[in-house]
Amino acid sequence: MKIGFIGLGNMGGPMAANLVAAGHEVSGFDLAAPMPEGVTPAGSGVEAATGAEVVITMLPNGAILRKVADEIIPAMTKGAVFADCSTVDVDSARAVAEQAHNAGLSAVDAPVSGGVTGAAAGTLTFMAGGDEDGFAKVAPLLDIMGQKAVHCGPSGNGQAAKICNNMILGATMIVTCEAFALADKLGLDRQAMYDVVSTSSGYSWSMNAYTPAPGIGATSPADNGYKPGFAAELMLKDLRLAQQAAETVDADTPMGQAARDLYARFVEQESGEGMDFSAMLPRFETRGRG
Repeated sequence: MKIGFIGLGNMGGPMAANLVAAGHEVSGFDLAAPMPEGVTPAGSGVEAATGAEVVITMLPNGAILRKVADEIIPAMTKGAVFADCSTVDVDSARAVAEQAHNAGLSAVDAPVSGGVTGAAAGTLTFMAGGDEDGFAKVAPLLDIMGQKAVHCGPSGNGQAAKICNNMILGATMIVTCEAFALADKLGLDRQAMYDVVSTSSGYSWSMNAYTPAPGIGATSPADNGYKPGFAAELMLKDLRLAQQAAETVDADTPMGQAARDLYARFVEQESGEGMDFSAMLPRFETRGRG
């Protein structure tokens, strides 16, 4: 398949490389990132999109997605698929999909979970929104870049699934870190707490698969000085997108709002930038109730 790929940074680069390794013809464009081996460099996003059966974008935010869409949609071949794998606001995803449909294209919003490690290993999870024909056409590509792709419904629903998932993740990681810090102050051994919680009603992905305490439970960034597997600033981005969506549809999400506010404080006022999102634990270790 002839593929245009726009946005070849830490996530897009290895995703494009996996498509090349599977035998696809990939033309890529990025303003700054190095070109992955086997990807044909394009001089612009328009050049990468011209003649492609599928154009994949992996971009920082909705404003940039809208700008790129304005540039490349007129250059795309009718019947082609615009597949955006960025994590952006739901409104931008739906606006770009409508723009693509009006130009005779299919559109799929397919944000990912799995981070840089998953992108390199081809083990990402894709949460896809959009028309069924478009999803069917890109599904084989998603299978190369990931281990699972779920079609969540019409355009924007992929983004909705991503931000709902990460709102849960952000809130559960905070309370998991709070619990470890509380256990410390109560004189409860961390291993004993883990052994109880990980097999009882406190079980969660944050506790069992991404344990934020070094040397306890699953191996995680906590065992590597909290170097990011998923950076705190990226969690903050997703929590802000969740609250933006909640405001748009008048949804009451107090826990999600509290998680956003706490990660904003951690990243922007404390030492959280550049740390894994589970580095909330050392933050709580040193704090009292004030």
